[in-house]
Amino acid sequence: MNNVQLDHSHHRTALEKFPLCYLANDVDVPMNVGSLFRIADALGVEKIYLTGSSCVPPNPKIRKTSRSAERFVDYSYTDDLDALVVQLKANGYKIISLEITSKSIPIEDLRVSEGERICLVLGSEDKGVCQKLLDASDETIHLPMRGTNSSMNVASACSIATYQITRMLSHESKTEDRGDVQEGARCD
Repeated sequence: MNNVQLDHSHHRTALEKFPLCYLANDVDVPMNVGSLFRIADALGVEKIYLTGSSCVPPNPKIRKTSRSAERFVDYSYTDDLDALVVQLKANGYKIISLEITSKSIPIEDLRVSEGERICLVLGSEDKGVCQKLLDASDETIHLPMRGTNSSMNVASACSIATYQITRMLSHESKTEDRGDVQEGARCD
């Protein structure tokens, strides 16, 4: 049997979302916000909360980078960061910041229970997650960096963290490979 690249007609949309949302604070580069929408759509994230100076749809640069995923991913904007964190915690979300700090743990050490509600906090490209959100976090995780740079682009880091967290939420990492062709990803 030949290994043949599949086109978009082979894709089957999974309607189920994970109990995972993003809180993107001060993500002010439209292409990064667009990438967050595309990641959220691809990996089944239920909602994006945009705060601070984060770019907000409609925006042509967000739309181009997201490939219009902002039309399919639920999102909202608020300038009341404190109220949003209180609301998320009241709704049972565990607040997890993605940032390198003096108390952050490597992502592979994170423990998440199947079905647990997670809010992944993402910060600005330049300054990272603000202290107010770090203080409000239940946990802080980081991606171990092996190279010269101590960090990576917010969207790249988000995609790695989201993939790892959704595997934990679904216990996929403990099951055999199902071999579903429909769930493969293509780079476009």
